[in-house]
Amino acid sequence: MEQNKKIKLKPKKEQSLKRFHPWVFSGAIAHLNNNIVEGDVVEVYAHDDTFLGIGHYQIGSIAVRILSFQQRGIDTAFFVERLQEAYQMRCSLQLVRSDNNTYRLVHGEGDMLAGLIIDIYGALAVVQAHSVGMHMSKELIAEALKRVLGNSLQHIYYKSESTLPFKAPIEFEDSFLFGGPDIEKIALENNLKFQIDWEKGQKTGFFVDQRENRSLLEHYSQGRNVLNMFCYTGGFSVYALRGGAQSVTGVDSSSKAVMLADENVKLNFGDDSRYSSSSDDAFKFLKAVPKDQYDLIVLDPPAFAKHRGAVRNALQGYKKLNAAAFEKIASGGIVFTFSCSQVISREQFRLAVFSAAAISGRKVQIIAQLSQPADHPVNIYHPEGEYLKGLVLHVS
Repeated sequence: MEQNKKIKLKPKKEQSLKRFHPWVFSGAIAHLNNNIVEGDVVEVYAHDDTFLGIGHYQIGSIAVRILSFQQRGIDTAFFVERLQEAYQMRCSLQLVRSDNNTYRLVHGEGDMLAGLIIDIYGALAVVQAHSVGMHMSKELIAEALKRVLGNSLQHIYYKSESTLPFKAPIEFEDSFLFGGPDIEKIALENNLKFQIDWEKGQKTGFFVDQRENRSLLEHYSQGRNVLNMFCYTGGFSVYALRGGAQSVTGVDSSSKAVMLADENVKLNFGDDSRYSSSSDDAFKFLKAVPKDQYDLIVLDPPAFAKHRGAVRNALQGYKKLNAAAFEKIASGGIVFTFSCSQVISREQFRLAVFSAAAISGRKVQIIAQLSQPADHPVNIYHPEGEYLKGLVLHVS
């Protein structure tokens, strides 16, 4: 068996690993073998040669993503064990059901598989690598998926062109690792049907992380006029219609997203006269909306900040967006507002929304605080895994 390459840390730089945090930063490394290349499996040792963990090496500030704090092989058996644990947890939480075959099977560090995302859409698994190490392991992952999911898995699509680090000199195309393009593109979420564009859509094709928040919105939709900003695939719109909304308007700057949202509404409700859509800029649309036209507004924008250097501008964006919604919503209305930016803390987001409320001069009450669902678990030793923040606000 090939011996793993080794990395030694500087004195007193092992404490975070002893607390089971799964990242090794480049500044903590004392010695790195010249033959280590990006994607290699490496063993990490303290300055006194104490073994600390094993993981994938990568170029950048996060130099190693730890996969295990025990000495073991990172092979097919390893991935089978990890995927089995992840699948059993989803089953025990009743996320895998006949009326719900859409869920996240692997959520990176949350499932001790740093750099890996796997979403399940019925008989299809969409695999996404965020590290070169996981890219190099894609065949092992595919084999492990087939062993764990058995006959329920008919297709595995690998979609990582947009997520792999650009420092890696790798050229490839997104493609099927198992099965092929002849596949049902409709998945079930809480007994609602959604077309999944895993090839060209954002992330793996669908925002699985908003499932529980969509269900909550359904609960509040009865008799309301709903505005779904940044509607993407129309998830919140479909739930609002099932919840008995009087009207639902979906808005997205992408005409392709609006078309997909329209198709998902039609898939579940046919040509429902309560529904309309618009391809428009969010801020322009909100500016033109008459006051009091809507009494339930959803603000679910894409990540305004993808790195720490963009935090300040992102917070201004959240403040501006929420202030516009507060200005236009009818008295007694409800706002669902979200941030999916990992570098924006819960406190920072709440302060931005507070500032927006103060600008509007409206009475605003927090009636729920939202996060990501159980199939997007946060490793307690890796708080950075908590990225989705949401508030449900009553405005009068």
